[in-house]
Amino acid sequence: MFRKTLYSLFLSATLMLSSCGNGGGLLGNILGMGTTTTSTTGNVLGSVLGSVLGGMASSGGGMLGGIFGSALTDNTATSLANMVIGNVKLNQNELVGTWIYAQPGCAFTSQNLLAQAGGQAAATQIKSKLSPAFQSLGFSSNNTGFAFDQNGNFEAYLKGLPLSGTYTFDPSSGKLNLKTKVGTIASFVTRTANGLSITMESKMLQSVIQALGNMSGNSTISSIGNLASQFNGVRMGFDVVKYNK
Repeated sequence: MFRKTLYSLFLSATLMLSSCGNGGGLLGNILGMGTTTTSTTGNVLGSVLGSVLGGMASSGGGMLGGIFGSALTDNTATSLANMVIGNVKLNQNELVGTWIYAQPGCAFTSQNLLAQAGGQAAATQIKSKLSPAFQSLGFSSNNTGFAFDQNGNFEAYLKGLPLSGTYTFDPSSGKLNLKTKVGTIASFVTRTANGLSITMESKMLQSVIQALGNMSGNSTISSIGNLASQFNGVRMGFDVVKYNK
């Protein structure tokens, strides 16, 4: 039921944004429409993704140009402790800000499950398998990101389509609930070497991806479930790096 309502939300947003037809391309028509969201974060994220990242992409500056440097490389230096949900405590102040997609992310529900899966090697393998899938689905630093304010409001762009609402974060468990008008996206936050990882259960991630309208990528979507079945207790999603003006 949630998948259907989430899909309806994305479909409505797509139709509304495409009807604007200002000829500005993907970033101009979608990411520049930050005012369509209701969060008090306003159009901050849309502006960051649209003007800053879009400008760098058009100038050939790579995924994020020189702003983040090596932040977009595989997080081989990430400690095993950081990869376990709830193991390293973050407070809400560390969550507040604007975060830009860097690469696929993963986390484990316990230290034992991480060890059984193979530790850092397992995480690297999961990310390497998710990376081409995410690329084929269209996720990039130009169209995907999150913004959280201190008052419990969030704004997000997933493949350029906007979501907004309120959020709750439990530092003790690392659980992050993103509450929208059509339902709640249950996710988790862990720390990486360069930022944060926002992950979710494979079924939830699949539902979100299907809601984005990528029904033609069934093999890509099913690969997420296959990965989850191979690695017990894994959560998958997005590694993000913080945007600092």
